[in-house]
Amino acid sequence: MNKREQQRLIREQKQQAAEKKAALQKNLTRLALVILVPLILIGVLYGLMGQGEVYPPDEIGPTDHVRGNPEADTTLVVYADFQCPACATEHRVMSQAWPRIASDVQLVFRHYPLTTTHPFAWTAALYSEAAGRQGKFWEMYDLLFMNQAYWSGLASVEAEFDGYLEQLDLDVEKAHEDMQDDTLLQKVRNDQRGGTRAGVRSTPSLFVNGRQVPVPQNPVDMIALVNSASE
Repeated sequence: MNKREQQRLIREQKQQAAEKKAALQKNLTRLALVILVPLILIGVLYGLMGQGEVYPPDEIGPTDHVRGNPEADTTLVVYADFQCPACATEHRVMSQAWPRIASDVQLVFRHYPLTTTHPFAWTAALYSEAAGRQGKFWEMYDLLFMNQAYWSGLASVEAEFDGYLEQLDLDVEKAHEDMQDDTLLQKVRNDQRGGTRAGVRSTPSLFVNGRQVPVPQNPVDMIALVNSASE
């Protein structure tokens, strides 16, 4: 075999090796698609199903915290953040107006923690949900808002929030266990997802019978808003 034939043979061998490599890569790609695509689809479907249902502001869901008159035609849905100063103001206004409007409305609270600006908002939401599992959501809601100016300035809030649980005669250990429950965590996430879908961009956001309205800044205006919606 002369030199020219040897070079041709080497070229053919290299070409055959390259073709085998390309064929192998093609087969591996096909195999990966066959395996990975179904797994990805299953993961997406599982994620969507696992997130749970969200409810618009004109609908009350089974996991919502509701107080007031269940027969009332007017529903107030508030999306709020326990560490938001404006939400504490809304809480004060609502509390002052409540004796005059409680018989005319259903009040729904939904979480919308702004964690980028309020580092303890998420923790506060979890504590309120854990208290809710022991029948004291609204009591914890009041304590968190009324003491917001204090606990917002702490380096850590867990001990303070544990004190609120004790003040309400709740089982602190059970509350801690409940806060690790995916169902409780998902409740807060779903509230936030639903709020974003409804157009919430800041807190507090108030919806009256599904329609977003400016948040009244005093109890007189809150009462007037409810009276107008009830007419």
